[in-house]
Amino acid sequence: MADTPDYTDDLRLAHVLADDADSLTTARFRALDLHVMSKPDLTPVTDADQAVEESLRRTLSRTRSRDAITGEEQGSSGHSQRRWIIDPIDGTKNFVRGVPVWATLIALAVDDEVVLSVVSAPLLQRRWWASVGNGAWTGRSLLKATQCHVSDVRRLEDASLSYASLGGWEERGQLDEFLSLVRRCWRTRAYGDFWSYMLLAEGAVDIAAEPELEVYDMAALDIIVREAGGEFTSLDGNRGPWGGNALATNGHLHDAALAFLGSAADDESPSSGPGSVSELFPRASRPTDED
Repeated sequence: MADTPDYTDDLRLAHVLADDADSLTTARFRALDLHVMSKPDLTPVTDADQAVEESLRRTLSRTRSRDAITGEEQGSSGHSQRRWIIDPIDGTKNFVRGVPVWATLIALAVDDEVVLSVVSAPLLQRRWWASVGNGAWTGRSLLKATQCHVSDVRRLEDASLSYASLGGWEERGQLDEFLSLVRRCWRTRAYGDFWSYMLLAEGAVDIAAEPELEVYDMAALDIIVREAGGEFTSLDGNRGPWGGNALATNGHLHDAALAFLGSAADDESPSSGPGSVSELFPRASRPTDED
């Protein structure tokens, strides 16, 4: 059997990229002259998002000139079995509003498998990373780190579930199914974005799900969850960050969660009467999951 490739140098580079991103984002956070624009999909983008992605692309063009790159702001470039996948600021709406829960996501995929990633949240003073076969870790450096492990919770009734918002589930036509899953779980909180999945990797959350995501939202999260012992799939059960949505669990709860989110509404689904989520979040003004 062939040896597992060594991605140590690539992981070190990912940390260097994250250091660069942290410097740029922290300098622009809550800046009075922060420039915020609206993209064609009506999600916000700031000058910080653009500066981070441009800087990381420049570094990669020097150090990994043969590798392809996919980024949220500038799309895809290059053709290679190796592709770096970048979200310069995951949680842009938080960043714009002065909420300190946002992160830079950096991943490397080889032959459509994510083999390493770094998630860096400088205002939380937290960083998470993983490489294939070497576990998931959190800390401030490769030398001072704690290994991450998912929880051992085995019943939905004992599980903590995190999500981003309710509007996306309604738009997907699965709000009733999602609320049925919520009712079965012990606790639910909307930690949102990358943080839901990092808390899952640390064992503090047991289920995280979102109905609509891009690959740059998920690639860095996927391997950290898997290397911590969890499972990361699309809502139809396909492994990896390629399906346009995400369900991550500690592994024990995956089939049970898929039974709700991967199928039609069951008898437990709530009706859309007074006080329903449809009423609380009218279609014209409800929040979305996108940054």
